[in-house]
Order: sequence, then C-alpha cells, then structure tokens
Amino acid sequence: MAISPLSLLVLAGLLGSSATEDLQKKVFVFPTASNNAAVFLKAPLRRPLTSFTVCLRSYTLLTRGYGLFSYATRRNYNEILLYKVNPNEYSLYLGGSTVSFNLPEKQGAESDWEHLCVSWDSATGLVELWVDDHLLPRVGLKKGYAINPEASIVLGQDQDSFGGGFDINQSLVGEISDVYMWDRVLSADEVNLVWNDHRVDNSLIDWRDLDYETRGYVVLHPPFFQATD
Repeated sequence: MAISPLSLLVLAGLLGSSATEDLQKKVFVFPTASNNAAVFLKAPLRRPLTSFTVCLRSYTLLTRGYGLFSYATRRNYNEILLYKVNPNEYSLYLGGSTVSFNLPEKQGAESDWEHLCVSWDSATGLVELWVDDHLLPRVGLKKGYAINPEASIVLGQDQDSFGGGFDINQSLVGEISDVYMWDRVLSADEVNLVWNDHRVDNSLIDWRDLDYETRGYVVLHPPFFQATD
C-alpha cells in the first residue's frame, strides 16, 4: 500500500531525524521543557574508556537543574553525566558516583553562552572542569575505574534508563553547540584551542562531522553568537 507524502512527514516527525554533517555555525535549540526531546549521538567506542574529555557550549535561562551530556549503559545510567545543578554549580557523575563544582560569581551578564570542558583520568582519578577556559580546582573520582563502551549518548536530558527515562523537570530549555569528546585528557593548550573554536584531532564525537539523531521538539538552527576566530 502506497504511503502519502503527508503520512511520511508525520512519521518522520515521530521518529525524529538523523544525519551525519558538519554543524559548525549551528546550534541545537531545545525550545520547551520535555520528557522526550533529545539529541542522540553516535561514537566509535570499541573498548572501555580509561580517560575522556567532553567539551560543549550551552546557553539557558534556567535556574533549576538539567542534564547536558548523558552517557548511559545498561548497567549504569549515570556512567557519565554532566549535570548543571543550578546557575552556580555543576556535577559530574561517573560510574554512579559524583563530584560537584561551585562556580565563582560571574562579572557582567548574569546569563550567557558558557563553554565547558570536563575530563577524567582513571590512572589518577583526577577530574578537571574548565569553564570558559578557566580551570576549577581539581578533585578525585573513581580512580582505577573503566567506562563501559556500550553506551547511549544523549544531549539535553538525564537518562534514567538506557536511551530514555527522561524527566521533564531535568530537561534542558536552551541551546547546545560545539560538542566534542576524546578518549584522553586534553592539555591546557588544547582546551584553549577548543574554546577558541579550533579543531583538535582524533575526537570520538566531532561537531564538524557529527553522527546524530534528533527526537521530539529539537530544532537545528543558526546561533546568536559569533564563534571566536
């Protein structure tokens, strides 16, 4: 039986859209609180991770908590979770354990685009959080741990089950851009390059060659901001 063009459009909206493309000078907009809007990312993960760095830019007016980057496995839904608790606090969950970072008060605008890089190394257990190219005091977490590579990776939500279990009260209302992930800890010079919108090679997730699928009400759109030269 033939399917009408209208039916195909409705079906596509329900299932979301997937692509692999260069998203430089674009952002994902999450226009409203939701328990189904998310961006699913694919990464070539073939062995357990013993270190990583995740970088991204985000912009929101929210004062409640929300998930930014969620890496869930079937055994641990918080294998990696970057979660903003409130405007002045971030938490990193790793293997079900967590550490928190309190941010210094911002000068000037209360809310603006924020660039984050978070890294962890199993050998030392050290977690680094860079906010707008400033390193916060390092803390220790899960020394000797290995991260399962069979993952569901999501932007804009906190997974409470593998690939789902979203809570509307933990969803992002705002924008995300420039998402990258590496299977190593970036150096300070490399973090500075990423902050200034330069490419650092050999990433697992690459905003300029992103393999992704949007589900629910997520809009790919040009940004407000001008990327740093």
